Amino acid sequence: MSTKHSTRSQRNPFTKRREPLHFLLWLGIGGSVLIFSILIIIYTLREEGPTWQLTTLPGVFWLSTLAVTLSSVTLHEANRAFQTEEFALYRTGMACTFFLGILFAILQVTGWVVLKQEGLIMRNNPAVGFVYLLSGLHLLHILGGLYFLGKCFREALINKTYVDAFVYSVNPPNRLKLKLITTYWHFVDVLWLALFLFLLFQTA
Repeated sequence: MSTKHSTRSQRNPFTKRREPLHFLLWLGIGGSVLIFSILIIIYTLREEGPTWQLTTLPGVFWLSTLAVTLSSVTLHEANRAFQTEEFALYRTGMACTFFLGILFAILQVTGWVVLKQEGLIMRNNPAVGFVYLLSGLHLLHILGGLYFLGKCFREALINKTYVDAFVYSVNPPNRLKLKLITTYWHFVDVLWLALFLFLLFQTA
């Protein structure tokens, strides 16, 4: 009887033990989604204002969107290589992901520069202010992800030999670390795609 009860408890998604860091990550993701949802609602409610003038997004934002999308692909491939013990490919995938993330950040800042050069600043047009706000807040998420991606990339470079890389790969904390950063990075990728499409359709 107790064995059956124990088995049912393990199968119950509400009673089974969860990894605390993973839970905290998803809690943070939920908080970020809530913040951006509130900002989008405010954006929608303010569209009827007299000083509200929609503007076309700079073309460089298309390039940044491509960069962050490719970074998710390279991180996926890095994970696959990590699981199959193809450590050279894993290092390459992490390098590509890290540098594509940096490229995304540079392109976002370049987009702000283009907006400023066109005379589109926050105090003259609230619509442009929301472009700065949404993309800037998202960029903070990217910078946080880049910090942890950089740490994983550095550790991948340190453990170059097959033996060192294998020992590193079977260590549960290291596997968890990669899983967490992968989940987070895919989230910020999807988040930017959603924000970009929202802003794009607003100016269409």
